[in-house]
Amino acid sequence: MARPQGWLLLLVGVASPAAWAQTPAVRPAVPSPEALAQVPLASLPAAPPPIGLPQLQDQVSCPALQHRLRALLGGETAVWSVTVADPSGRLLADINGWIPRIPASNQKLISTAYALDRLGPDYRLRSQLWRLTDGSLRLTGEGDPDLALPQLQRFAKLALGAGGGTGPAATLVRLEVAEEPPQAWWPSGWAADDRYYAYGAPITRLAITSNAIHEAVLNPPTRLRTLLQRSIGQQGGRLQLSMVSARQPLPGDAVLLHEEPSGPMHNLLSLANTESHNFTAEVLLRQAAGSWDLAEVRRRATQWLHEQGLPMQGVRIADGSGLDRSNRLTSRLLAGLLLRMDQHPYGREYLASMAVAGERGTLRNLFKGSSLQGRFFGKTGTISGVRSISGVLQTASGPRYVSTISNGAGSPNSTIGAVLGDSLNTALCP
Repeated sequence: MARPQGWLLLLVGVASPAAWAQTPAVRPAVPSPEALAQVPLASLPAAPPPIGLPQLQDQVSCPALQHRLRALLGGETAVWSVTVADPSGRLLADINGWIPRIPASNQKLISTAYALDRLGPDYRLRSQLWRLTDGSLRLTGEGDPDLALPQLQRFAKLALGAGGGTGPAATLVRLEVAEEPPQAWWPSGWAADDRYYAYGAPITRLAITSNAIHEAVLNPPTRLRTLLQRSIGQQGGRLQLSMVSARQPLPGDAVLLHEEPSGPMHNLLSLANTESHNFTAEVLLRQAAGSWDLAEVRRRATQWLHEQGLPMQGVRIADGSGLDRSNRLTSRLLAGLLLRMDQHPYGREYLASMAVAGERGTLRNLFKGSSLQGRFFGKTGTISGVRSISGVLQTASGPRYVSTISNGAGSPNSTIGAVLGDSLNTALCP
């Protein structure tokens, strides 16, 4: 995407994405570790941004755009949060931008940014077959959303060949499957009804077709066992399968026999952002955090946001996809995140993962034929009573970072289109 002049200079001194994310904060007064441990992260003041990167300003600097957007929202102003910023961090317009709201799938903008920063653009999820000391095998996974029958059949064939023994015993495959416990398959805040649909399928490490067919697969290990038994049986073998905790580490002398990698990070990010795939967003959040313990995942993701110098007041991370209604984000946070990621060494990969107005993904049928078509790269979000669209708007004077969240608006799509149209008008903000 087009970047502000001199953007490369802003990255001088950034050695790696990890360094970018962990640049030490310099403060006049630093509270003790004991004091910090007692203060919720979301209540801490925003940390300064990584050195050399712009920070979102506090004061609105474009009264003309602010007035236009406030008039546009009219009597529904109270249910909207709208923030517009430019590459220097100027807050061009901000209406209720500090009010925490349910973001729906705009939550995925956090999960994908966190994953790209922590894991890098070359990362792939891995499903692996291991031989243990006693000759048995173990199957492990990281939640590849595209794991399917062909990969499973390759595992079955290799497992049969590596089963050990002679004579009739050679056809017996002793296999452990490492998986999360059932109570961890869904974030606790997901509505019970949502869990029956494909979009609410359980989040497991070895998920054949993302644990969804036409509806959610409610017991993924049972389905996996059935498919493995069938595949091994078709090759003349027998399966002796047991389940073990995925949080139980592999023995140090385990030998990797075979690995099935997922598609590249670009594919995973696009699934989450362009197609709004809940399963993939949840997996990316967990892998970025280096844990599948959701309490720990939420803590680490919140800490990462704080380290980026973003406005954290009222922010609450409940899941990675936005299906949990206890998530709370502000439009200022999202606009600030979009600004930060546009300056990131992997900023192009982040932008490329977005839907495109009138052309691609969940925005392909919105704003088609308008001045926004092909110029707005963003993420949509929709659950009952909630509509959000946030992203990067290409204008004649460079990118603008726009976040819109409504909780209870009457005709949100037309309002968002008007907000984006006014934000495209650079004459309002010289």
